[in-house]
Amino acid sequence: MKTSDFDYFLPPELIAQHPAEQRTGSRLLHLDGQTGAMADLRFTQLPQLVQEGDLLVFNDTKVIKARLHGVKETGGAVEALIERILPPQNGAQKRALAHIRASKSPKEGARLHFANDVSAVVEGRQDDLFLLQFAGEQSVFEVLERIGEVPLPPYIDHAAISEDESRYQTVYAKYAGSVAAPTAGLHFDEGMLRLLSSQNVQQAFVTLHVGAGTFRPVRDDDLSKHMMHSEWYNVPAETAVAIAQAKAAGGRVIAVGTTSMRTLEAAAVMGGVRPGSAETSLFVTPGYAFQVVDALVTNFHLPKSTLMMLVSAFAGHANVMHAYEHAVAQRYRFFSYGDAMFMERHRPIV
Repeated sequence: MKTSDFDYFLPPELIAQHPAEQRTGSRLLHLDGQTGAMADLRFTQLPQLVQEGDLLVFNDTKVIKARLHGVKETGGAVEALIERILPPQNGAQKRALAHIRASKSPKEGARLHFANDVSAVVEGRQDDLFLLQFAGEQSVFEVLERIGEVPLPPYIDHAAISEDESRYQTVYAKYAGSVAAPTAGLHFDEGMLRLLSSQNVQQAFVTLHVGAGTFRPVRDDDLSKHMMHSEWYNVPAETAVAIAQAKAAGGRVIAVGTTSMRTLEAAAVMGGVRPGSAETSLFVTPGYAFQVVDALVTNFHLPKSTLMMLVSAFAGHANVMHAYEHAVAQRYRFFSYGDAMFMERHRPIV
């Protein structure tokens, strides 16, 4: 298949610029990946779609205030989007990989000046990322928390405000490291999680730190030429056990978000998952044989994106394209702050 096979028309006004008033206040499109049947629901009806013994797997990554504004030594404006904070050296976590926006890219050795006398030196390049060494006593995490800005996606047309600091974060976020939210999880509040638990729907967690590469467009119509970005993930031992137990009891594994799905499929082994940490550059396109995930809670994704390809592989290309056409016609809200889908896996008839 080609990149153009995953395109669809989206009126700009359907791109949600702000979250729903309540986390659970969005709409929910139910797509049966086997039959292609659809139902227009509210997110509060999600408990009707899950069953006792099912296992919901959430991504508990935490979005960091990854965007910094500053100037180069020449006085030119510069914006740094921290992609990844690197492991400590000599006990200090002062280095990070970042995307840099400036009229001219800074050279090795250049010093960048940010707010509150924070500065960083460009130590080199790793592909399209810049390696930054921050000065001072504070770690990169501390610097970002003090002077950073929530890195809203490029299709949201306002600068981050106080609302975004809480709403562009899941209620169960725990481990800092993402530059984009695992947006399917934004629809869950504490009440919804308690209600699902009361129905004996099990819950487990993985961590995948979402990089800015999640927004990288697929530039070639030949999918085989796309270079997928790499992201770090961790599957706790208790999550691997919970998946094995759910499968053995006949329950479904339901990934909350494409990041949870990507983690589980990357760690897949013999129908379960291998616990531990690793990097994944898994690129899921139609024809991929899913090993773990049975159903998916997800938002609506950008045309021609790798995530459109992933959900098309999961629920069937024709089913997904038809569902998106329906969602546009019914004026669903799209992307990070938009509405949600619940889709069951398409299983080809052998």
